[in-house]
Amino acid sequence: MITDVLSIIIGIVIVLMGADKLTAAASSLARGMKIPEIVIGMTVVSMGTSAPELFVSLTSALQHTPDMALGNVIGSNIFNTLFIVGCAAAVAPMTISRTTVTKDIPFSVLASVVLVILCMDDFSSIQITGHLLSRTDGIILLLCLAGFMWQTYRMAMRERKETSTIPPSMPWWRALLWMALGLGALILGSDLFVSSASDLAVSLGMSQAVVGLTIVAGGTSLPELATSVVAAYRGRSAIAIGNVIGSNVFNILAILGITAFISPLNISGITPIDLSLLLGSVALLWLFSFTKYTVARWEGWVLILIFGIYMGWLLWQV
Repeated sequence: MITDVLSIIIGIVIVLMGADKLTAAASSLARGMKIPEIVIGMTVVSMGTSAPELFVSLTSALQHTPDMALGNVIGSNIFNTLFIVGCAAAVAPMTISRTTVTKDIPFSVLASVVLVILCMDDFSSIQITGHLLSRTDGIILLLCLAGFMWQTYRMAMRERKETSTIPPSMPWWRALLWMALGLGALILGSDLFVSSASDLAVSLGMSQAVVGLTIVAGGTSLPELATSVVAAYRGRSAIAIGNVIGSNVFNILAILGITAFISPLNISGITPIDLSLLLGSVALLWLFSFTKYTVARWEGWVLILIFGIYMGWLLWQV
């Protein structure tokens, strides 16, 4: 148990170091390419920070533990929206652009709605245990991902001329190198955290679904947490919110799309409450974003409080 605790601490330190380097490099790259920072956040940064979720979900599916694979994605998105945005806003109020509020966040809501519909199979009962995310469902999710990437590309090209002309802080090749090193540190640190924390949780008698919704989801979301909080602290709220939105969309459409296509997922251990909070959390973020296009500190604390209540409910079910 002592070894697991030490490994958890070391993993967190590695993640924080990686996040600091990744944020600085991503911001510099965006300025150098004259691309809005939120586009970098929703694509390169979010895909990189979602690598742990992809690794865990694919491994879980291939090992025939679909409840951990699905729980990881659902739990990670809830963690991203409530806890990460909450912490980032508590550190520094997050300014959100009109485009993000009217186009980007709604796409995240849409991705959550699509997942809920696919999980339900039929609407004769609210129970989803025993339902299936099939290969066809995986293809649907991947087609939605293609639409999201196309929309993001169009936004980048449309807003490129309006991007700040502040010069980059480092050459493009150095920014790419630091981004790669930062992502590597994020993946290494989060993997160390997840493996140690999961072993510790299972030894305490937690089920795979609860481990997926809590320990694994939180651990694989450490890169998003560290990156978004550091970005908010540095005044780069566009990268912070873009990272969360992009990660949420990528988790649902890419990770579950690829996983279900490779190995259809039988749903077990996931409840309608989990799906409701998945959808409700991103809808609440959308609502908060409309208030002066800012997520204020008090709104951040509200998100953290809701997340705390949800975690308490999950642990109470153990």
